Amino acid sequence: MSQIETFPVTGIPKTGMPTRALVVGDPFRAERISRQLENVQEVAHQREYRTFRGTWKGTEVIVSSHGVGGAGAICQFQELMDAGVNTLIRLGTAGSLQRGINDGNLIIAESCVRDDGVTHQLVPESYPAASAAELVIALAQAAGEEEAPHHRGVVWTRAAFYPGVIDLGLTGYVELGVLAIEMELSALLVLASTRGVRAAGAVVIDGSAADELVETTGYDPHRSVVADGVSRGITVSLNALVALPERPSVIA
Repeated sequence: MSQIETFPVTGIPKTGMPTRALVVGDPFRAERISRQLENVQEVAHQREYRTFRGTWKGTEVIVSSHGVGGAGAICQFQELMDAGVNTLIRLGTAGSLQRGINDGNLIIAESCVRDDGVTHQLVPESYPAASAAELVIALAQAAGEEEAPHHRGVVWTRAAFYPGVIDLGLTGYVELGVLAIEMELSALLVLASTRGVRAAGAVVIDGSAADELVETTGYDPHRSVVADGVSRGITVSLNALVALPERPSVIA
């Protein structure tokens, strides 16, 4: 029997994988989502990268975890695309930057501020991080069908979770109407657009970040209101992932 050839970082098989993927940060969340699929199979687990394949509403999908931070996550995004994935949605959690956006609400990112710590080494600073419009629409429609409270707009992807002594511009982004802050999505959007892959992201609010988090206390994402929002977000994201017709990548 010939051995399946796999990618070096994630261990994902190089061939024969579904073309649609839902990516999340937490490997335990990936495992949780996999239990909602039919015909599920774990295909790889290396480091923080845990990957499953299965069927959602008759369509084969991948569910895979990428860990925390853009630099590590983009390794997974790259290998998924190299395996033939051409439609990706990231589902994560984020801190709210605006009043009226409550814990458990879903933010559908139309674009991102690029402070991810990695894409500035890949493309010019002026290159945008924008979601595929058709996936944004699919996510919004799925959120409406699930009656999930949601908002659409700009999300700030930032490499630093806990701030240091440098002013990273949070006040300005709040004033500009940026909705939320997370750590990986702009890396996905930039890489996807350079590869001709459609990608988007949805994040569940797990607290307020309008005031900088300066200590390890005060932030508690492990609450029922967040868990309920994540459950809705999983269903919304899976439904949006399979809602669109197949489209091959147009850039090698």
